[in-house]
Amino acid sequence: MILYPAIDIRDGHAVRLVEGDYDRETVFDADPVDAALRFAEAGVHVLHVVDLDGAKAGEPVNLKTIRRIADAVPFPIQVGGGLRDADCVADVLRAGAEHVVIGTAAMRDPEFLAAMLKAHPGRIVVSVDARDGKVSLAGWTETSDVEAADAVADLTARGVERFLFTPIEVDGTLTGPGFEQLAKVAAATSASIIYSGGVGTLEDLVRLRAEAAPNVEGVIVGRALYEKRFTVDEAVAALT
Repeated sequence: MILYPAIDIRDGHAVRLVEGDYDRETVFDADPVDAALRFAEAGVHVLHVVDLDGAKAGEPVNLKTIRRIADAVPFPIQVGGGLRDADCVADVLRAGAEHVVIGTAAMRDPEFLAAMLKAHPGRIVVSVDARDGKVSLAGWTETSDVEAADAVADLTARGVERFLFTPIEVDGTLTGPGFEQLAKVAAATSASIIYSGGVGTLEDLVRLRAEAAPNVEGVIVGRALYEKRFTVDEAVAALT
């Protein structure tokens, strides 16, 4: 299982939110590039970057910072946040992202999703974020009536090959992953899944590796790494 350290960008800083709440923010690095370089020096091979301002605005806001991160590290980054039209996706790819993460637009605009899957094969990740099992949209500010597992099954049928799944109620809390929700989502698809949310201990990572379905290929970790609850080396060992 692959470790994806997270860099969430808001107002130009690397931050972490609790349960997706923009009013419950902790700034960890004044410059997100510093976080990227620190992870690179620790030996990671991929980064997960989120433009939180973009997620709220509905279009990328921190493209310059994303470009600086991509230029600073010698490995791929995947980027999400506000990618709701073809120009936004193209802009982020040009900024240096290897993969782009589409969330709200994938749910609301089937034609856009189909076009992006065709235009950028192998580079599209669809984010399915859930609050109490229901799909959340618009930077986690809206909750639908659609079950996350049902959404994943439908999106798989439409050609999605890689998902990012986050149970919002545990995100940033360090209280442990949403194992039951992850199991339901993983069972609904044969596509690859990257899990995010709630990891606080090495034991959480060991349990994910042991219990997660074979199609769960990676895990995103943010706050636990920033707060030095374990090192990158320890995390990689736990997932191996």
